[in-house]
Amino acid sequence: MLTTAPCLRTRRPSPTTAEFVVSTLPPPTLPLRIAHGAIHLLRLILAFCIMLLLYSSWSQSPYASTLTTATAPLEKPSPPVLLLHTTQDLTTPEPSVTSISVETSTSDTNNSEPSLLSLTTIQQTLQALLSTPLFAPLKTLSSSIPPWILLPASLATLYLLSLRIGVEERLLVLRGLGIQTSSSGATVFSSLKTRFIPTDKIQDVLIHEAFRGFEVRHSLIVIVEEEAHVVVVFPKLLPRPRILEVVWRGVRECLYEYDGGGGGGGGGVNKGDGKV
Repeated sequence: MLTTAPCLRTRRPSPTTAEFVVSTLPPPTLPLRIAHGAIHLLRLILAFCIMLLLYSSWSQSPYASTLTTATAPLEKPSPPVLLLHTTQDLTTPEPSVTSISVETSTSDTNNSEPSLLSLTTIQQTLQALLSTPLFAPLKTLSSSIPPWILLPASLATLYLLSLRIGVEERLLVLRGLGIQTSSSGATVFSSLKTRFIPTDKIQDVLIHEAFRGFEVRHSLIVIVEEEAHVVVVFPKLLPRPRILEVVWRGVRECLYEYDGGGGGGGGGVNKGDGKV
């Protein structure tokens, strides 16, 4: 399985530093790494085919010829070359000019090949790929699907291909400095959402109980000074109370230099009615 229920991994590089990672990804083993690599490779191939399909649809539209004409390089006329034909009489030391002609030489730059990253080279490469038996069905498929259907369907598929496998959230505790929360983005292109809370701004760390219908939900919260709302740790996954209790004890032990057992600063379990 590529994903599991949220599990906790703890790292203690030093007595004053602790990192708690809650993830839906199982421990990385060799078969799992191979499976992830194969999935990422398949995603890249599918994304390339979709982009090639969109290009094929665009190349068959009237906008393609207009853009090609507009972006075609203009040939600059070569500057005229002045040629002097002279003759010299052996009896006179100075040569005499007999004729003057103006010629235009062809510049070598006009006949030079386009660069590797030029628009012309890219279009020629894509057209050559669409002419191969492997990608020829994409050209047929693009001509049979209307662009107003192909474009949104392709964009939606590209978004699905960019989604991350699993969710990972972290809590880094640095004694004397503060804590930092981070959550992975929804896609592989989105960065981590992080927030750092200094130690002097932390009033308390609690396990909060709230009712959602007939269900009790537990979450680890940080009460920050001069803020009306609390900071929820692991907001996407909301792991089991057992995991939250382990993280809560580890945070208080690392942050306040003692084993947090519910005392010291009023830490404990916060009920949904606001009582600690």
